Amino acid sequence: MPKPSTRASENRAPDKRPILLLLGPAFVAAIAYVDPGNVAANLTAGARYGYLLLWVLILANLIAVLVQYQSAKLGIVTGRSLPELLGERLRTGPRRVYWLQAELVAAATDIAEVIGGAIALHLLFGVPLLVGGVVVGVASMLLLLLQSHRSQRSFELVIVVLLGVIVVGFVSGLFVSQVDPIALVSGIVPRFEGTDSVLLATSMLGATVMPHVIYLHSALARDRHGVTKEPGRIRELLRATRWDVGFALLVAGGINISMLLLAAASLQGVTDTDTIEGAHAAIVNALGPTIGVIFAIGLLASGLASTSVGTYAGSAIMGGLLKVRIPLLVRRVVTLIPALVVLGIGFDPTQALVLSQVVLSFGIPFALVPLVRLASSRDLMGEFANPAWLRIAGWTSTIAIIAINVLLIVLVIVGV
Repeated sequence: MPKPSTRASENRAPDKRPILLLLGPAFVAAIAYVDPGNVAANLTAGARYGYLLLWVLILANLIAVLVQYQSAKLGIVTGRSLPELLGERLRTGPRRVYWLQAELVAAATDIAEVIGGAIALHLLFGVPLLVGGVVVGVASMLLLLLQSHRSQRSFELVIVVLLGVIVVGFVSGLFVSQVDPIALVSGIVPRFEGTDSVLLATSMLGATVMPHVIYLHSALARDRHGVTKEPGRIRELLRATRWDVGFALLVAGGINISMLLLAAASLQGVTDTDTIEGAHAAIVNALGPTIGVIFAIGLLASGLASTSVGTYAGSAIMGGLLKVRIPLLVRRVVTLIPALVVLGIGFDPTQALVLSQVVLSFGIPFALVPLVRLASSRDLMGEFANPAWLRIAGWTSTIAIIAINVLLIVLVIVGV
């Protein structure tokens, strides 16, 4: 199966189609922003704290727009992915250590996605979680068959269809819920209520600004558009990318906010809603079985789509940092094992989802710091280097994410 690579992209002519037909890579990346980890984090936050952490989702989505645009721009301007650029600049020892932390982040991602799909199959058909995990793994392998250079557009179309299913699944319940507008506005004000709310905020942040998709988007944009050195064409591609990223993450952000609002409006104060299964049962009781089925279908689509994207990201990370490539389907089998182990030992699946997102949050600075540095480098990017305002926004976002992680550690240690 063809794999993403710089050499393959250099053999392709630059994409000269109209801007509308250049959209797509950001929608693949956006799937990572609405994966089952998001569902667990957002529903738990809404059910426990109502609208309190709405500001976290708004902030995270704004950061995501800046981050994903910079990643895509890096791939378009340089013709190389972020992992490839890092692989060229790091010595052997640091490069391997860097790869290891990136792989741990990718593994945490995969656990969340497979578990989420397994939960969805259990809700829909009563399938045991372990069996459901295997089914999700096999289904994701079929999706990966589309994931080659010759059929990347086909893969993008499938992902967009699944994203549409996710929109319906996670937003429909909001239309029959009674959202409190005053409480909603108060949720825009940044604040916490103890260590648990900080843990959830960190989880939501990790579920929204995902490290593996920061690495991936540079490869997606490069592989989709090919490599060009023509400044005029680069400007056109960057203009299309701004539309692509803005629209895709507007959709993803709307889905995440809708999930939190649904939980805050319909699940707050209801017992046993701190798990996806409990939340689903409460949704069925409060909004009816039809909404419950639609929600479960959205969760299944989320798991299937995001696990394929996650496998592709892991391949791009390994190829760029280690210069080692293994078939995507082989990688899918290997990375499926940790998720199946978690399901097999009976660990609380929703808690596993939330904790996996915390792991992702701690991996964000390792992807963000080099991204902002490289995208701001005039030696590398030339006239397309980040302007001053984007450099400031990039470093501010990075510092904010590091700060919330440090706050979590301090609060956990002192036991607040």
